[in-house]
Amino acid sequence: MPGPLEGLKLIEMAGIGPCPLAGQLMADLGAEVIVIDRKSGGERPSDVNNRNKKSVALNLKTPEGVEAALALIASADALIEGFRPGVMERMGLGPDVCLAKNPGLVFGRMTGWGQDGPWSQMAGHDLNYVSLTGALGMMGKKGQEPTPPLNLVADYGGGTMFLIFGVLSALWERSKSGKGQVVDVAMIDGVAAMTGIFRNLMAAGRWGPERESNMLDGGAPYYRCYETKDGKYISVGSIEPQFHREMIEKAGLDPADNETQDDKAVWEKRRAAYEAHFRTKTRDEWEAIYAGGDSCVAPVLTPQEAETHPHNVARNAYLEVGGATMASPAPRFDRTPAPTPKPARPMGADTEAALTAAGVSAEDLARLKSAGALS
Repeated sequence: MPGPLEGLKLIEMAGIGPCPLAGQLMADLGAEVIVIDRKSGGERPSDVNNRNKKSVALNLKTPEGVEAALALIASADALIEGFRPGVMERMGLGPDVCLAKNPGLVFGRMTGWGQDGPWSQMAGHDLNYVSLTGALGMMGKKGQEPTPPLNLVADYGGGTMFLIFGVLSALWERSKSGKGQVVDVAMIDGVAAMTGIFRNLMAAGRWGPERESNMLDGGAPYYRCYETKDGKYISVGSIEPQFHREMIEKAGLDPADNETQDDKAVWEKRRAAYEAHFRTKTRDEWEAIYAGGDSCVAPVLTPQEAETHPHNVARNAYLEVGGATMASPAPRFDRTPAPTPKPARPMGADTEAALTAAGVSAEDLARLKSAGALS
């Protein structure tokens, strides 16, 4: 099947992290994604972020390389890039140039700090962006340093997902106006948007400033992880009263705990009691006890264990691509399902074919080659 994004053509400027994931997710769903790489390279079948994509290798330090890039951009629906503000302009591929060539182009720009502001030219990483939004200050153990949340929150949540959302929103608007536009995606903006519920809880007096003292930050004894007898862990997320009652009953804990579930005065003592109780059985024993119910208790798996868990196997959540285990395309569509992923192509493998498809003549292709524009 072609996937729901069949017919969408996207140019991706090669980079690392959240921009390649955005291109991958759209390519997974059927978009034609052409990556402009810096040079040709060898096989890379296990490179998940470049699966389903085409690769064109151009020397953008030459005028002819920029010319070739503009030929590709002229035939595209959207472009995504993750450079610091001004880099694309210095290469001769800024929004003004690209939109003059292709007025319907959606130009997606992703940075950590945004296209303007006093920090816009500073380097940064996920941890810094989560830090400046206030989100990091809410994560971790009480009295200890905040816990880095991998790079899932700013890079892939506030960055990748908001880039996809922004590009697709601009494409929807273009379907009515016929005009392209620039989409400024800042990871700090995305994270700030995602923390809205916590600001709401603060305003309502239901969230305190201290870490590990609130319902969703590990403070509540019914929403945290517990070590098990075998040194592994289970996650307990029994927020709703009916789920909490089932969790208590199946664990063999005191039913009276249900009456004081949200009494913060007892949380610390109760966490200690639950810690001791959940250490009496192994992780897999607890999973068996809670299986099939509504307790909101699940084992904490390693990435390798996740691949073989019965639920994930039943949903075909993981598959093998190019000899490596990868997540299956998501989300899922009943009428236009995503095609089976194809391994990443070698860098530069599609240079001539993609340029020809974009309208570059054989004579111009020969000229670009002789000028060193194709790398």
